[in-house]
Amino acid sequence: MVDQLNKTSYSVAWINHIAEVPQAEWDALAMPLNTPFFEWEWLHNMETSGSATARAGWMPYHLTVWRDRSLVAAAPLYVKGHSYGEFVFDHQWADLATRLGIEYYPKLLGMSPFTPAEGYRFLIAPNEDEDYLTELMVSAIDHFCDRNHISGCNFLYADPVWKTKMEQHGFTTWLHHSYIWQNRGYQSFDDYLTAFNANQRRNIKRERKAVGTAGLTLKTLQGEEIPKSLFPLMYHYYSDTCDKFGWWGSKYLTRKFFEQLYPNYAHRVLFVAAYSDQDMRQPVGMSFCLTKGQNLYGRYWGSSQEIDCLHFDACYYTPIEWAINHGIQIFDPGAGGRHKKRRGFPAMPNYSLHRFYHPRLTQILRSYMQEVNELEQQEMDGINQALPFKQTNEVDKE
Repeated sequence: MVDQLNKTSYSVAWINHIAEVPQAEWDALAMPLNTPFFEWEWLHNMETSGSATARAGWMPYHLTVWRDRSLVAAAPLYVKGHSYGEFVFDHQWADLATRLGIEYYPKLLGMSPFTPAEGYRFLIAPNEDEDYLTELMVSAIDHFCDRNHISGCNFLYADPVWKTKMEQHGFTTWLHHSYIWQNRGYQSFDDYLTAFNANQRRNIKRERKAVGTAGLTLKTLQGEEIPKSLFPLMYHYYSDTCDKFGWWGSKYLTRKFFEQLYPNYAHRVLFVAAYSDQDMRQPVGMSFCLTKGQNLYGRYWGSSQEIDCLHFDACYYTPIEWAINHGIQIFDPGAGGRHKKRRGFPAMPNYSLHRFYHPRLTQILRSYMQEVNELEQQEMDGINQALPFKQTNEVDKE
């Protein structure tokens, strides 16, 4: 417990570059988290690669709390003039604010840029008074937003335990869903397949077989196994995939970002690389995942040619097989859900937290969130009831 005398020795500093904080001090707070996306190296790369910068509409404004000269708490935050790259779609809110004569932008945002993965929270040293520091940080945020005429503070993909704490500080929860694979004690990929009904089990086997029939071999490469040349190649595939979707392609990361993952962040990276049996020198397609502890995260993928079912194998089946073999408990394959439902990824809740500084906006959007949260829960229930899993009394017919 922090006594009252020591509480007066805290100081708050807003920083525009994470490099202003020594890596070891920041990571002392970030490393205990389940997620890798708030570690110093990842956020520093976002900034120095030109991916999350003021020019890109992501102005870093990280909140730090110090006691004497030691970092005791931090919140990765960005001042934003748009809502791109968030994957939580508040454009209607911005339109509503305009109709009310309220300037919605700039807004303050807490998330790991371009990364729709659960786990955002304040980073607080374990030996500190978390309740007091949380109150101190919320107060600093309120003061910052008031002083800079910022319409609201938004935390996306919040840690579900931390969410409850922040609701007590006046933040309103907006419910969303992601598609998350959970390891139910599987010992092998075949074990995972037994959870499906016979029809879907056949479909998955057929899709994996199609990749082999196309003359491809999939390899998983992690950490030091990854050649340096695959990092810029992954950018090429990522960029190409984004370009196929045109304006909706969400191409936010630079080539430099991928290149700078090597060597200091390669230990977190898993590539699923598809090699042609006729030429094993360079992959014809790859998916890019990150791993930490018992969690695996799918991020991006691409290929040099359209190959039947390669996407499903590189992004779902081979990562799941790797996950089972390496004791992974949670696999978050990334945004979107059209293909994931049929492959055993149930809809799971994720949460964003919101606080507005205009009374009228607060009144309308709080009421709105209460209504849409009920609808969102109904949608999740419907999705999960329709998953192609084997019924309890179903007899296998293959």
